[in-house]
Amino acid sequence: MRKEKLSIEHRQALYGKLKDLGLSISEYSFANLFLFRDAHDYEVIFDDQLFVAGKTYAGEAFLLPVFDVRTADIDYLKKMMGSGAMLFPIAEECIGAFDEKDFLLDYHEDDMDYVFTVEKISTYPGKKLHGKRNLLEQFLTAYDHEKFAIDKERRADALAILDRWQKESGMPEQETDYRACREALERQDDLLLCGGIYYVFGEPAGFILGEAINEDMFALHFAKGLTHFKGIYQFMYNSCAGVLGLHYKFLNFEQDLGKIALRRAKSSYHPDLMLKKYRVRLR
Repeated sequence: MRKEKLSIEHRQALYGKLKDLGLSISEYSFANLFLFRDAHDYEVIFDDQLFVAGKTYAGEAFLLPVFDVRTADIDYLKKMMGSGAMLFPIAEECIGAFDEKDFLLDYHEDDMDYVFTVEKISTYPGKKLHGKRNLLEQFLTAYDHEKFAIDKERRADALAILDRWQKESGMPEQETDYRACREALERQDDLLLCGGIYYVFGEPAGFILGEAINEDMFALHFAKGLTHFKGIYQFMYNSCAGVLGLHYKFLNFEQDLGKIALRRAKSSYHPDLMLKKYRVRLR
């Protein structure tokens, strides 16, 4: 067994294997793992199989298997878990691999990913989303706007939005995803991320940055908007969905981490799916 602190050099070892699993939960992304490597103390474990070891925000040790647990040797998994680490996050479609006589399985609501159909976000249909549709219409009526792909020339504008967003949040950097988002922008090419930046009356107003995590699912890793432009988030999501609808069926808005403001914001779009992330422990 060999352990190494997760770094950009591990992209070659991890990126393709994570993609090949075809899972929809947001942690199965090299960019996501890399950007939060310090928060979770991630290490890459090279053994008979490949794992990423880490710690939850509560400090609980876990192993993320970079292989399909449904075809794995259960005795081998038990051996790897013998140090007390749980397997996490395990997708719901994979939990049948674990006999409940030998394993304890549970999940936390704070971990669940909010998933929406691209069609829903591109149209905001029905009574439940009338408020979102109204905010979008107000934005389109009130503001001259432009949108572009985030590239080398526009990265400085995205960073300026992020800096202003952080200042206006009123929170210290360690309590937001500012640092991870900044690194995502700075290393966008290395991490194979793509996104759009939005301008209002020529002023940088918001951006979205993410990636496809399987053939049907696009994960929005970061979305930052300046809220004095009323309806900016509703516009950005709608615009993004309009583009992505040519290629993907679902948008993953990721988890809320138990933060009330995030939960309210993401729930207000009425998710089509909530993806459970199981914690698997030895009995």
